[in-house]
This record gives sequence, C-alpha cells and structure tokens, in this order.
Amino acid sequence: MQLAIMNFFQSIASPILDNFMQIMTMLGEETIFIVVVAYFVWNVSKKRGFAIFSSLAFTMITMGVLKAIVKAPRPFQVLDEIKGQRIETATGYSFPSGHTTGAASFYFSLAYTYKKRAISILCALAIFFVAISRMYLGVHWPIDVFAGLALGIGGTAFLYPIFEKLYDNKERLISVTLIVGLISTVLGVVLVLTIESGMSDAVGYTDVMKLLSLLGGGYVGFSLAQKYLDYKTDGPRNKTITRFIIGLILIIAIQGSKAFLPDHMVVGFLRYFVTGFWITYLYPLIGVKLRLFSL
Repeated sequence: MQLAIMNFFQSIASPILDNFMQIMTMLGEETIFIVVVAYFVWNVSKKRGFAIFSSLAFTMITMGVLKAIVKAPRPFQVLDEIKGQRIETATGYSFPSGHTTGAASFYFSLAYTYKKRAISILCALAIFFVAISRMYLGVHWPIDVFAGLALGIGGTAFLYPIFEKLYDNKERLISVTLIVGLISTVLGVVLVLTIESGMSDAVGYTDVMKLLSLLGGGYVGFSLAQKYLDYKTDGPRNKTITRFIIGLILIIAIQGSKAFLPDHMVVGFLRYFVTGFWITYLYPLIGVKLRLFSL
C-alpha cells in the first residue's frame, strides 16, 4: 500500500508540481516557525508566543527521539525508482516526518490561538500540503506522515492549554521555565559531547540537540524576562514593524553565521541557544533601552 502511494506521486510528477511541492514543504521548516514565534513574542502576545513555542518544541523533541529510536530509512534511500527532492532538508531518519509534525503542531497552534474560520482553513491547508509534499518529494513514507500528523496535532491539542495555564501563574512560570531551560541546555551539551565522541548516533540525535538548545535558550530567556523585564508587546504600527525588522535581521545574522563558522556541534548548539535567548530575553532587553519596547 505504501509503495503504491509513493509510486502514484512519482507518476504525476512534473516540473510545475516539483516547484509547487518544494514551496509547500517550506511551510514546515524551522525558518517560518522561528520568525512567527518571534513576531508573537515581540508584537502580539507573550502568552500566545510562549504556548506556541512550547507546544512546538516539545512535540518536535518527541519526534526527534522517535526518529533516533526507530531509525527508519527514507524512501529515496531504499528505492531506486523514488526520486528524492530537497533532500538537504531531509535530515535524520524517516519515521515520523519532522516537517509534518512541525507543521501540524505549529499551524494547529495558530488555529487554536485565533479560533477564526478563515485562519483555521488556511492552517488546515498548510498542514495538508506539507504532509502531501513530503511524500511527493520522496523523502517520507505515508506512515511517517500519518504519525507526524497524529503527534503534531494530538500533542499540541494536549499541551497548548497546559502552557496557557502555566503562563498565568507567574511565579510558577519563572521557576518551571528556568528549570526546564537549564535541564534542556545540559542535555543538549551532553548530546554534543556524546555525538562528537561517537557514543550517540549523529544522524539520529543532531536535530534533537538543536531543539534542546533552542528550548534551553528560549526558556532561560522566558524566565529572565518574566522576572526582570515585563515589557509590552503593543505600540504604534510603525514602532512594532521597526522592532520586528531589527530583531529579525539579528536572527538572520545568528542563523546565517553557519556559512562562515566552523561546522562543529558546539557551534550549532550555541547558534540555536543564542537564537532562543535572543528572541525571548536579549532583544527585548536591548529594545527597552533603545525604546523599541516599553515597560
């Protein structure tokens, strides 16, 4: 059955569909997630940004651990007739689909946040096309995609209300985010060391390491911001647009540093940790001093 589905997608392939599906699959990649979470945390609602970020991070870490345990090969790796496309983003193993898990979690969070029909329809379409694109591009089996949908939507439906409730308890939020942030950071460092020493599977755990470092930086930042920096996310449109663009430029610079820094696990860990910390604490702190944010 799975092979028949994969062959069907191969049979309808065309240059136009190739381009369309590659664009659709980008909707399930980390760049969009990071940018939108940053926009929420800076300009919309810290509570909603926290819930979206947390639900996404924990479902994605769960997905990454499952990948490392199952170690399933991708279709294009085992079938000569399957042409893999955009394989540079197909990191790690196959089961479950990371793009599908991320898209399902992220867009379900947006739909849950706004509870508006038009937004819900757009989010459902985004999830659908990301899922379809992963099979069309030959990088995931149908079972990978279905598992990603179940994990992303089911996990987020369970976690999002919990994180919303947690945010309303300030003292508990400060302690939980600090503890979880520090634990995530330590686990990320452990993975860096064990991957570099050959004790952990680099294919299976590199993405988990990045997710842990992003969660660690983001959560430590959330904790510090809640305790010491109660900044506002509102303001005139020109002010919110300006602060978003400036903050985004620095995110691009941090992530873009990969192009000229050494290709080393430690560098990757620091890049993601700093990204999370920049979004949730460091940029708002600097922004307050520059009057981009108000208290």
